[in-house]
Amino acid sequence: MTTMSDLPLDLTKEIFSRVPLTSLSSVRSTCKSWNSISKSQVLCESAAGRKQFLGFMMKDFSVCSMKFDLQGIQNEADFVNPSIKQVSVLDQVKISQIFQCEGLLLCVTRDKSRLLVWNPYLGQTRWIQPRNTFLSGDQYALGYDKNRKHKILRILGDYKSGYMVLGYEIFDLSANTWKVSNDNQDWRIDHYQRGVSLKGHTYFLAKEKIRIGGTNNNIDCILSFDFTTERFRKLLPLPFKSYYSDKLVLSCVREEQLAVLHYSWVMGQALEIWVTKKIDPGEVSWSKFLRLTSWCMGDILPGSFFIDEEKKVVVVVYEIRILTGRNQSAHILGPDGYFKSVNIGETRYIGRRIKHGYMISELCGPLVCSSYVPSSVQLQTNQPVKSEEGEN
Repeated sequence: MTTMSDLPLDLTKEIFSRVPLTSLSSVRSTCKSWNSISKSQVLCESAAGRKQFLGFMMKDFSVCSMKFDLQGIQNEADFVNPSIKQVSVLDQVKISQIFQCEGLLLCVTRDKSRLLVWNPYLGQTRWIQPRNTFLSGDQYALGYDKNRKHKILRILGDYKSGYMVLGYEIFDLSANTWKVSNDNQDWRIDHYQRGVSLKGHTYFLAKEKIRIGGTNNNIDCILSFDFTTERFRKLLPLPFKSYYSDKLVLSCVREEQLAVLHYSWVMGQALEIWVTKKIDPGEVSWSKFLRLTSWCMGDILPGSFFIDEEKKVVVVVYEIRILTGRNQSAHILGPDGYFKSVNIGETRYIGRRIKHGYMISELCGPLVCSSYVPSSVQLQTNQPVKSEEGEN
């Protein structure tokens, strides 16, 4: 009698590719050999698997899986609106931010007290405790070094002084240690900007502080962090001149290229998207992927975007302020002037009372980790955290 464990590996992979990523634990439990094989290698990388799953997004401080089928964008009858479902394994945790690095997600809790590393493919989670305490002004990133050891970057920031970088810390997931550096930096990262992972390194949109004629100026640029040397690299230029009122968002294309969205009122309400042709520690070159003119974003707050190179489509996920909260939507921009707006849902105002009874509103922005690629990286169980002073 043939059992599931007797099925050829190719057929097993096809079965796994057709199961939603967040439901794989149920499939593993049906067969011991499937459970063992699926934890030692990724079994859902077929073409069918890649088409049926996009990534994760934030909604009302919850992590949700998101499917976005772009195959029928030119044919309204075939187009499939996004499917967004809350991830059950994290439904007891309030999350304010998520960061992705080759199959692992770093989650920041709403109260900023803890970090959570999650491998959605294996269904494993690991809590990361601070050396002393995490602060509301901290910024984070996830990457890995040349030995494929994953690390967390924590940038310590002080918003009371106009956001001054006080230093940074590195958490090594393998060694379970925090390493501290007290370097001061001549740049800053706005609180709403987040880093993206590209081949283990993390890249940020930053502002370089330059003094010209007695006046302090902030120049937008690209900042990268090398997890092997555990140092910030040389600042790299953007392919355009930006102004104070401009909106900039950083993304990546399949963790192979950086992409930046630039919307400028000064340049005639133009929206441009650029992608890197080459990027290394000392040099970057860009090519223009898309340009739209006289395209008014109004009171839109772009949270993230992603590119489908095959379809030559850009999806911009954004918020529009409304009376009761903010409406999360997506603009789909395609060839020959194709445009479609898709409603993702409303984000409620969630507030907390302060000392004198006033309500401080909190919002969870439309952050999307797209083009998710499953990983078989095992997360160690929690151990006592160690710390050591790094070199300045």
